[in-house]
Order: sequence, then C-alpha cells, then structure tokens
Amino acid sequence: MFLCVRTNRRKSQQAEREYEKVKHQLETLEESVRDRCKKEFTDLMIEMEDHTSDVSEARIPFLDYKTYTDRNFFLPSKDGADDAMITGKIQIPEARRAIVAQALNQFSNLLNSKTFLINFIHTLENRPDFNARSRGYFASLLTVALHGKLEYYTDIMRTLLLELMDEHVQNKNPKLMLRRSETVVERMLCNWMSICLYQFLRDTAGEPLYKLYKALKHQVEKGPVDAKLKKAKYTLNDTGLLGDDVEYSVLTLQVLVHGEGPDVTPVKVLNCDTITQVKEKIIDQVYRNLPYSQRPKVESVALEWRPGSTGQILSDLDLTSLKEGRWKRLNTLAHYNVRDNATLVLSRVLHTQSFHHALLEDDNTFHLVRPADEIDEVKSKRGSMKDKAMTKAITEIYLTRLLSVKGTLQQFVDDFFRSMLGSSTVVPPAVKYFFDFLDEQAQRHDNVDEETLHIWKTNSLPLRYWVNILRNPHFIFDVHVTEVMDASLHVIAQTFMDACTKTEHKLSRESPSNKLLYAKEISTYKKMVDDYYKGIKQMVSVSDQDMNTHLAEVSRQHTDKLNTQVALHQLYQYASKYYDVIIQSLDEDPAAQNKQLTLRLQQIAAALENKVTDL
Repeated sequence: MFLCVRTNRRKSQQAEREYEKVKHQLETLEESVRDRCKKEFTDLMIEMEDHTSDVSEARIPFLDYKTYTDRNFFLPSKDGADDAMITGKIQIPEARRAIVAQALNQFSNLLNSKTFLINFIHTLENRPDFNARSRGYFASLLTVALHGKLEYYTDIMRTLLLELMDEHVQNKNPKLMLRRSETVVERMLCNWMSICLYQFLRDTAGEPLYKLYKALKHQVEKGPVDAKLKKAKYTLNDTGLLGDDVEYSVLTLQVLVHGEGPDVTPVKVLNCDTITQVKEKIIDQVYRNLPYSQRPKVESVALEWRPGSTGQILSDLDLTSLKEGRWKRLNTLAHYNVRDNATLVLSRVLHTQSFHHALLEDDNTFHLVRPADEIDEVKSKRGSMKDKAMTKAITEIYLTRLLSVKGTLQQFVDDFFRSMLGSSTVVPPAVKYFFDFLDEQAQRHDNVDEETLHIWKTNSLPLRYWVNILRNPHFIFDVHVTEVMDASLHVIAQTFMDACTKTEHKLSRESPSNKLLYAKEISTYKKMVDDYYKGIKQMVSVSDQDMNTHLAEVSRQHTDKLNTQVALHQLYQYASKYYDVIIQSLDEDPAAQNKQLTLRLQQIAAALENKVTDL
C-alpha cells in the first residue's frame, strides 16, 4: 500500500514537472515570435484598413433572416442547397393546388393542438427508423411551420425539455443532457437560439466575428496555399500546415475588367498561386463591395495576360503544363513568367471550355508539393537517423509558425470572445430566460450539482449555437469559407469549447497542438465563461410575459418571409409515412379522443392523398 502511494506520488510529481517544462518551452517559443507577431499584426491592421473600410454595419454582408434560418436549419441536410425548404419548390399539380393549400392550413391548425403535436413527436421518436438526421430535419421543419406562433413553439419546447431532463436524471446521467442533437427537442432548442440571437448577432457579435473572418482570410492568403492538398503556410491547424518550404514572391497585378471601363485595380497575389487562386483574389478585390453570392464565379471568368502585341489566356492546365513522371503540375504565375506590375484582363465567358475541364479531371495533378510515388515511399522508409533527428527541430519550427499566426490573430479572437461573453455585453433576453429555466429545474432535482448546471448551460448556448456560427461564418454572412480557413476556424472553435468545460487539461508533449497553442489564454477564457454565467444569474428575470412579447415581435417581423407552406407539406410526409401508428396512438389517448384529433387527421389525409378512411 505504502509503495503504491509513493509510486503514484512520484508519477504525479513527474507529470507536474513535465507540465511546467512544456509550459516554459511554450512561453519561450511565444517570446521568440512576439516581436514578429507585433509587426505582422500592425501590417495586418494597415492592410485590413483597405479591406475593412467595408466594415461599417451597412457594409458587413449579413444574410437576411430567411437565408440565415435556411442555412442554419437546412444547409446541413442531405440535399444541401437543393433542399425544398431552401428552394421553396414542391411539385403539386395545378388542379390540386387549392385543395392542398386548404388541407395544409387544416394540418397547421392540427399542429397547433398541443395534445396532437406532443403525441405526434413521441410516436415518431419511438420508431426505430426515425434516426438522428430525421429528427433534426423534422425539428427544423416544425420551427418554420410554427414560426408564426413562437410563444406556442417555446411552450412545446419547454414541455419536451422537462421530459428529457426527468429521463436523464432518472437514468443517473444528467450531465449528458443536451450534449448531442439526438432528439427532436434538442434540435428545436438549437433553432430557438438561432432565432432569438439573430438580432444580437447583427447588433453586437457580428462585427467582431466578421473582422476575425477577414483577418484569418488575409493571413492565410498572404502565404502559399497548396490548391490540391488544401494546406497553407499560415494556419492555426497543424494538420493543415504546408510542411515544405516553398519559395515565392509577392506580385502586384494591374487588373482591367473587360467591359467595365478603363480603371485598373491593383491586386496582390503570389507568383506560386495557381490561375484559379489568382482569379479568386482578383474577384475578391475588384468586387469587394458586393456580397459573395453576387460576385462572378471563378468558372465564369477568363484571365488574359498581354505581355506583347498578342494576348495569352492563363489557365490551371493547358498544353504547356509541366510533367514530372506521371504527375502534372498546375500552372502558376511563375510558370507563365508573369512579373510584378503586369497588366491582366478579366473577362466573362459564356461557357467554360470542355477541354479545360477534361484536363482538370485528371487526378494525377499537383500544385506545390508532389505526392510521394511508390518508389519515393520505399526510399523514405529506409530514412537515415539524421532525418529522424531533424524531425524534432522541424516540429518546433512548425509550432513557431502556428504561434506566429496565432499571435497575429489574437486581438481578433479576443474581441469576438468578449462580444459573446464580456461583462459589458448586453445579454439577449432569450439567454437570461433560458438560463433561469435551467436554474429552476436544477433546484427541482437533488442530483443536479453546480457542475451539471454549468454543463447544461454550456451545451445549450456556447456549444449548441456559438460554436456552430464560429465554424460556419457563412451561416450569418454572405461569404465563402474555404477548406483551409475551415481548418483554422476549427482550432478557434475547439479552444472556445475547452474554455467552457470545467475539466483541466494538463499539458504534455503529446497534447494536441491546438491545446498547446492557446495554453496561456485558456484560464482567462474559462474565467470569462464563469463570470458570464454568474453575471446572467444576478440579472433581473425576464418574465414569461416579456419573453412572449419579444417572441411575438420576432414572429410578426419575419414569418411571412419563410416557406411555411413548404414546411407544412414536408411535415405531412412524416404523418403520411407513420400514419397508421399515429392514428393508433391518438385512439389510445383520451385527451386526443375528446378533441376528435383522429377524425381531423383522417380528413386531412383524405384531402391530401385521397386516403380511404372510415368516415
């Protein structure tokens, strides 16, 4: 026993020493890049002044309410942008439209019966083939269908949440509640937060998030990005780090847009950029005052260089592309020998060249780093001890590069975190209202301690809403998020998630790089989250009446813009698919019998799909 205690104590002391050592090494590394970060931050601020002259609130490309809810509720669905809820298109024969519209209104009235709706949801959730994806989609359809009566929607959500809490508490696992979106009500809550925080995003948190997005985009694009591997020299994500040292130089191109007058736009690019990357940077700069969806797409423009009397169309692949063994290198500005200050012409094309597409479909292409062939791999397996000795030094160089990017972006990350969680931030009424609801329920149950309550709050707001917005800026702005940017946003989002947990992560050499990167800041962020939760608890309560007034106003402002009829039509598909079990469940429910709910559903089914009923 004594030996066991001594061994454990020794291991603990050893881990503590390791932790302090890693922490000290990180601080030394950060110190070594601090001056560079200051300079790069200053350069970034100066260059972003040009880009963020569009950051007055009127110029931030916020999505309108419908597009915002479409992307948050339906973009992750299996059909993505082609989802009927986003396109608003459903196939109904002309002759049946009036009957269908009338029946859907009756179905809407039926959904507004609490007895029916709770029964409907329970029946579906008891079906084994009603999986997590279906539940989330169903909840989003329900959110749109009931958007005109958000007070009622909130009442349904509360009722289902109370059931979910009781279930988790009785099963002795209250900490797991709201961790995933596996039930209809968890997705309903996520959507409710999205609805209630839209105005807060526009008024408060949107601007710092947009500035963070712009700063990250600028930082990533100022260094080489491998178009095929989706790896960058400047990133926060070690798995997305371009390991090979690529030689490159910055060029300023003078760009003329065909048919748009004689004005020339200077555009900064890299000579190692592919032609598609150059086009993207040109479009970003020339059309910077337009939201992304209104800009020309890369495939719809051609780029011409006129070094002499004849022009040359530049493309990623053509007959001049260089071959290395079985690999073909994508063309860059350096390949064409385009020099600094060269004039290029951007013009619209009516159709893309099929020849060019056929070339691009060739998988044996690379950009900056050629994939290792089988022969190369055999050689590398025999690698010398010298190579292995270099690995540690290389890792340190890479970590220094990650720290440099992190230091440059630090102010933008801090500003966004403060806009969400700062003591001076206005707390949206929905957040106060919902956190009070959680406090009340925690008191109702004996085995819900402070840590569990903290987890509930974290799962319901930061992890359910803010992480989603941070990972997907295109859910609130009309912008494009590349895979390379997504990798860095993932690291910031993970840091935010770590800040919301109560558990302490002890650093070691094996720790993931994102935890090493933000090791110094994490305690500050954790305190910020704790203070935010405490501050909300001390606020004056939001009464049911005030909350309902607020919800009614949101319903009034936005419902007419949503595809409510399409949502009802799609919801009815679930009623049709599970028709027999729903009818059976309603027949066994005395409250449903009193309200003749079975009869009402049968009448709707008869009108919508000519179902033969017992009428």
